Amino acid sequence: ALGGGMGLASACDICVASEKAIFATSEVKFGIIPSAISPYVIRAIGERQSYRYFQSAERISAQRAGELGLAHEVVAPEALDDKVAEIVAALMQGGPKSQAAAKDLIRAVAHKPVTDAVVEDTSQRIAQLRSTPEAKEGLSAFLDKRPAAWVPQA
Repeated sequence: ALGGGMGLASACDICVASEKAIFATSEVKFGIIPSAISPYVIRAIGERQSYRYFQSAERISAQRAGELGLAHEVVAPEALDDKVAEIVAALMQGGPKSQAAAKDLIRAVAHKPVTDAVVEDTSQRIAQLRSTPEAKEGLSAFLDKRPAAWVPQA
């Protein structure tokens, strides 16, 4: 995942890498900068690490990508499909609308101080979701000890 490939990996909500994967923002080697991918890479690995890797174009091992927060999981190549399937199975348990709302919540509160306005916003978000059909189904399924309607049946 070199250049734009690292940008794509950084833009993903979840990144699973093979132990053999290599990442780099290699653009400076060509006299350019990783401009288009920069918001995603900086968000994934942080400003401090970006100073190093944007300027040095060093290759980043999968293990280091995990340490930097770029890769959520690093597994042997033969375990890659199983790890992805495990994460997908976990994702399939969640309510689709609540997962979308969770992503929106992260964007709304990330890197902001905890102010009265943020606390009020988060309170409003949960109050609005509690009354949705998806939330009612999810809570009913939990209380009835059954899978929610959105969970694929085997």
